[in-house]
Amino acid sequence: MKNILVTLLLIFGINGYAQNQTLKGKVVDAFDTALSEAYVYNIQAESHTHTLENGTFLLPKVAIDDTLTIRLLGFETKNLIIKQVDFDNGIEIMLESKIFQLDELVLKQEVNPLQLINKIDMKVNPVSSSQELLQKVPGLFIGQHAGGGKAEQIFLRGFDVDHGTDISISVDGMPVNMVSHAHGQGYADLHFVIPETINKIRFGKGSYTVDQGNFNTAGYVAFKTKESFTDNKIKVEVGDFNTLRTVGLFNLLGASPKENGTLALEYVESDGPFESPQNFNRINVVGKYTKQLSDNNKVSVAASHFTSRWDASGQIPNRAVDQGIISRFGAIDDTEGGTTSRTNFNIIYDKFITDNSTFKTNVFYTMYDFELYSNFTFFLNDPVNGDQIRQKESRKLFGFNSVFSSIKYLNQFEIEFNGGIGIRNDAIDDNELSRTANRNETLENVSLGDVNETNAYAFADVTFDFGKLKITPAVRLDYFKYVYEDALLTPFTVLSETKSIISPKLRISYDPTNNLHFFAKSGIGFHGNDTRVVTARNGEEILPKSYGVDFGMNWKPFSRVFLNTTLWYLGLQQEFVYVGDEGVVEPSGKTRRTGIDISGRYQVNDWLFLDSDATYTYARSIEEENGNDYIPLAPKFTAAGGISIENLHNLSGGIRYRYLGDRPATEDNNIVAEGYTVIDVSLNYRWKQFDFSLSVENLFDTKWNETQFATESRLANETQSEEEIHFTPGTPFFAKAGITYRF
Repeated sequence: MKNILVTLLLIFGINGYAQNQTLKGKVVDAFDTALSEAYVYNIQAESHTHTLENGTFLLPKVAIDDTLTIRLLGFETKNLIIKQVDFDNGIEIMLESKIFQLDELVLKQEVNPLQLINKIDMKVNPVSSSQELLQKVPGLFIGQHAGGGKAEQIFLRGFDVDHGTDISISVDGMPVNMVSHAHGQGYADLHFVIPETINKIRFGKGSYTVDQGNFNTAGYVAFKTKESFTDNKIKVEVGDFNTLRTVGLFNLLGASPKENGTLALEYVESDGPFESPQNFNRINVVGKYTKQLSDNNKVSVAASHFTSRWDASGQIPNRAVDQGIISRFGAIDDTEGGTTSRTNFNIIYDKFITDNSTFKTNVFYTMYDFELYSNFTFFLNDPVNGDQIRQKESRKLFGFNSVFSSIKYLNQFEIEFNGGIGIRNDAIDDNELSRTANRNETLENVSLGDVNETNAYAFADVTFDFGKLKITPAVRLDYFKYVYEDALLTPFTVLSETKSIISPKLRISYDPTNNLHFFAKSGIGFHGNDTRVVTARNGEEILPKSYGVDFGMNWKPFSRVFLNTTLWYLGLQQEFVYVGDEGVVEPSGKTRRTGIDISGRYQVNDWLFLDSDATYTYARSIEEENGNDYIPLAPKFTAAGGISIENLHNLSGGIRYRYLGDRPATEDNNIVAEGYTVIDVSLNYRWKQFDFSLSVENLFDTKWNETQFATESRLANETQSEEEIHFTPGTPFFAKAGITYRF
């Protein structure tokens, strides 16, 4: 009897011990590079986890002879049976890359199903120009209207975001948006990024992501660059309008999972389709060094320099074209244009404190210069010299971001905590708006002064993962210090204000099946105002809030079909906006937007893909009378999509469309900005170490307006001013060919 009891105790004891062991492991690719967000599933225990950024994972309650399944999009699924040696020494799992297959996608296994669209698009339609970077966000449209040198105008969820006032953009933790910018609040010039260096694009619509602060009302986009390149490459592209682009991508230290050094170079020039050449050129140099200090420590050091100059034909009035004074590609004042440069230094440090706890920080420093000449109203204010203005600034930007993350397990439930702090300081010298003539004569300083703006912040969220149900409450605190030294006031005057804001958020998701995912989000965001507005308003109503709610789902109704649908609402408090083109403060009342986003992806077979995104928005001002409550330039309906071929006998390419519907240009909708539909095509062929490419923008040579504004202006021969559409014409038929050598 005694022997039987001892035997039973040993059996159950060993069994209990085996079931309560924790398995530590790492997932890598064939080059020994860590793979993050891989799904690790224990079939017997029905428990799961995901790999961290360094490829490691910790899975509790694993028993000997349990079967693990490891999945990651773009890689072969692996199954393995756990043995005691795996507990003793840890386990390293290598996944082989493979052709992307949409039917292998399981929504429940993804860390963030909302990023799936981007993962699919980056694989099937790689980014090949700086303009395409932001357009990888479903429903986001852009427009260029200053000779290729200015930041693009952005449209998202019924917002005319201008150059970035309602969307937060970052690269490797460095902010792109410029506060209190000479040309406009939130100005976000992404041209310092070489598109071939981008590894991942993380995005979100609405103000529901706690690590995103200022400008995160309509959404955010966070880019992450590569630590190494698959191949060394030299690429040359030539096209219409004297267009030339050259790119070089180089691995300086060879292929090593422990140490990488990269160098990327880009040169672009073009005259554009305009009668007065744009004389546009841009130079980009980006270097990055990454060192795995140990299994638990990694550091990256990056430096980059960007410079650009251009001439522009400006926005022209309809009447000048209709009367035959100029053509669509002519100019009223072709002395517009400018120069800009940006130099960045960024240090990123990753520390894996324990198997399930990480610390990440980055410290950045930016030197930035900007000078822009524009003439929007021609001879409205100055019939003799014209209305040319200069907007100019010199800026130094410094800051850091630090985030601590930890995952804990409670029985079968997972609890993930994220907490972070950071600071950003902008020191802007000679923030200027002046009236000028022919660029070289200053007629009047409208505004001139130094700005110093500091934003300190802290945030935290906790995700409770109950299996099918996830709940994530979050809160963010931001503190602002504004200082403005007005150089035009005598005696010497310094104005300053401080302000704080708390932004709570909540996300809930539910997975009733492996391929159906529901989500609900609510959150408060904000859009900070220009320091000159803040000090002019004595700190009143300077951080207008946004209130947003999303309800939606991700669904795979068939194995090769993915659908995303979201119903959303976004309301904005009244805000006071600094209009940089005029140097005045203009109030705008409360607004509300409701809409629906729909995205679909369909993989017909191994090489043929279909995609489409559409957004409908109802946007109105709350405090205006019916009929005068339209929001100028707020898009009502947008759509984009196409057909893509991926690696069909070394052939890739596609045909793509984008549609932007008519939208009001004034509050009463009496002036309308006309919509457009444009078709682009591309074709790429790989032969040995060479890639050959051919692309055509605006295949059918459609007449379309890339940017449009309702503007009151007066021409030189006119006695009275007139308000009407002023536009920058969209690119006509534009062919471009390229060759890439890989080595």
